[in-house]
Amino acid sequence: MAYVKGSAEKRQRQNEARRLRNREVRSEVRTAIRKFLEAVEAKNKEKAGAAYVSCQKVIDSAAGKGVFHRNAAARKKSRLSAKLNALA
Repeated sequence: MAYVKGSAEKRQRQNEARRLRNREVRSEVRTAIRKFLEAVEAKNKEKAGAAYVSCQKVIDSAAGKGVFHRNAAARKKSRLSAKLNALA
């Protein structure tokens, strides 16, 4: 806890704003991944390819904002690309 009350209150406000922002970004990533997986399950290679490209962008964006560690983002992308390549 901060020594000065005002500092602690400001830190709480900042943390809440960041939490909401991170929650939004994580939700965006999960939605993109879900759309990709639906296309994979439907065995639609064209749709899955397009969804994979958009997934990559969203995941990279989240990693850039610090929501995901860069290695975690790379791992997610790697697993998605393996699923895409397995379609062939």
